[in-house]
Amino acid sequence: MSFDEEWAQLREAAAARRSAMQLNSLPAEGGGGGGGNADLVVNQDELGAIGNDAYDLRVRLSKQGDHARPATFDAAIALTNGNFASGSAVLKVHDFWQTHLKTLLDSLAHISNHLDYTKAQHAKDDVKVEGDLAPISKLTEYMK
Repeated sequence: MSFDEEWAQLREAAAARRSAMQLNSLPAEGGGGGGGNADLVVNQDELGAIGNDAYDLRVRLSKQGDHARPATFDAAIALTNGNFASGSAVLKVHDFWQTHLKTLLDSLAHISNHLDYTKAQHAKDDVKVEGDLAPISKLTEYMK
C-alpha cells in the first residue's frame, strides 16, 4: 500500500468518526453523552466502600504486621551480644520490615484519605452546581 492510499484511508476513517459524533444533541436511544458506553463510572457509595476497605486493611495491618517486630529485635540484640554474625543480618531484616510496613501503611492511609476527600468534594460540587442552577431557572421564569 502506498503512502497516498494509506493517507486516504486514515482521512476517511477520521471523517467517519467526526460525522459519527453528535455534539449538542441527545443520542438516538436516550442516555447520556457517552451513548451508554462509558469507560469509567464511579458512584459515591463505591468511593466510600473502597476508602473504608483501605482504612480497615490499614488498621488490621498495623496491628498484625507488628507482631514479629519485638521478637526479631530482641533476637537480633541477643545474637549480636552473643558475638554471632547473624545478629546484624536479623537486625537488617527487622529494619527492612519496619520500613516496608510503614510505607505500606502510609500508602493505605493515603488511599483512604484521598477517596474520603474525593467523595466529600464531589458532594460539595453537586451542592454548588445545584445552587448555581437556581438563578438560571429564576431568569428563565422572567423570560417567559
